[in-house]
Amino acid sequence: MTLTHKEIFERYLYAGAISRDPDAIAAMYTEDGVFEAPLVPDGHPLPRRLEGRAAIREGIGAYHRDPAYQGTVDFEQSGYVLHDTVDPDVFIAEIDTVLESTTGQRMTMSLVWIFRVRDGQIVRLRDYFTVLSSVESGKVP
Repeated sequence: MTLTHKEIFERYLYAGAISRDPDAIAAMYTEDGVFEAPLVPDGHPLPRRLEGRAAIREGIGAYHRDPAYQGTVDFEQSGYVLHDTVDPDVFIAEIDTVLESTTGQRMTMSLVWIFRVRDGQIVRLRDYFTVLSSVESGKVP
């Protein structure tokens, strides 16, 4: 069964942002899959590059366990647009995520994911986002 780009994206979103399940995230990658977050600064809890399922499971799992990143996503207000490319194995997701702090403050974080897939699994995912100091400190303005 071949998954559509939308199905791959939505499964990845569910495994990460919704369930925060590093095993489910890692299982979506090929054995030698690569996760990259080129814009994260030095010392950030999410490494810039994770290679292989075990490294992806551990690195993303540690990031999800970090208490500074425990805000909630308002899925009703958040949105995305998927773009196919001339390469059928590559698609792009533009995402506007509305985050809410424990005090009810909200902000929108925009990011771009570039997927390279093969047989329904992620070969490489580049996650382009900027770390916002208010999110990093756990305080969403």
